[in-house]
Amino acid sequence: MTSPDSSADKSPGTTGRRVQTDSPWEESIGFARAVEAGDLVVVSGTMPLAEHGVLEGEGDPYEQTHAAFRHALDALKEFGLGVESVIRTRMYLTHARDVDAVGRAHKEIFDAVRPAATLVVVSGFVDSRVLVEVELEAFRGARAS
Repeated sequence: MTSPDSSADKSPGTTGRRVQTDSPWEESIGFARAVEAGDLVVVSGTMPLAEHGVLEGEGDPYEQTHAAFRHALDALKEFGLGVESVIRTRMYLTHARDVDAVGRAHKEIFDAVRPAATLVVVSGFVDSRVLVEVELEAFRGARAS
């Protein structure tokens, strides 16, 4: 789902590469899935959408969290990074009742790494079926302890 956009590898005013996916919003809004800035890689808000906008885990915040983080981690792979490099996560939910399910999924993925994390309840997303959106920050040289 992710692929380096070679035409944007060295954009004016930046020092790193960008990764684009088939998300329709990346083109229409003008953003990248992930951006490298030196040793830091930042992954944009990522929904639990498979290729061609197919929602994964409809109605299930736990499954949506796993899917969204899987897609975000796929973007990190384009830079040769994995879960062990994640230093910060952000989770946005549409319902406070889903905190436990989202937290459980987060712990399953990141328990060994223990990144800084933020969890926020929001009023909604562009796609009203989406219950969870996530963001990641990764650092080259970060190690799980």
